[in-house]
Amino acid sequence: MVQTKKMNESFFVKMQKELTTAGELIRARQDEKQALLDEFDAECKRFFFGKISQRALMASVKKTNKELQRLDKAIKDIIRLAKRISNREINLVSAQAPIKYKATLSGITGGEKKKKRKKTTKKKTKKKRKTTKKR
Repeated sequence: MVQTKKMNESFFVKMQKELTTAGELIRARQDEKQALLDEFDAECKRFFFGKISQRALMASVKKTNKELQRLDKAIKDIIRLAKRISNREINLVSAQAPIKYKATLSGITGGEKKKKRKKTTKKKTKKKRKTTKKR
C-alpha cells in the first residue's frame, strides 16, 4: 500500500505558538519603550518649567539612554528568535512537497523523488601570454 507524506501537525502548532509568543514579546518591549519615552518627555517638560534641575535631567538622560539600549537589544534578540522559528516552519512546510503518483491498470506507479542535479561549472583557465623582450 502506498503511503503519502504526513506533516507533523503537533510540531507545527508548537512552532506557531512560539512565533506568536515572540510577536507578543516584541509588542510588550515596544510598549515599554514608548512608556519610557513618554516618561522622559514629561521630565523634559518639568525641566522646561523649572520643576527639576539640569543635573537631575542629565541623570535622567543617562538612565533613559541605558534603558533604551537594553530594550532595543531585547527587541533585536526576539526578532532573531522569531526569524529562526519561521525558518524552521518554512523548512517543515516545504518538505511536504507532493510526491507524484499515477494510477495505471497494473497498479500505482511513481513515488520516487526527483534527484537534484549538481550544477557543474567549468573553470576557465587563463591563457598564458608569451612575453618578448624589447630591444
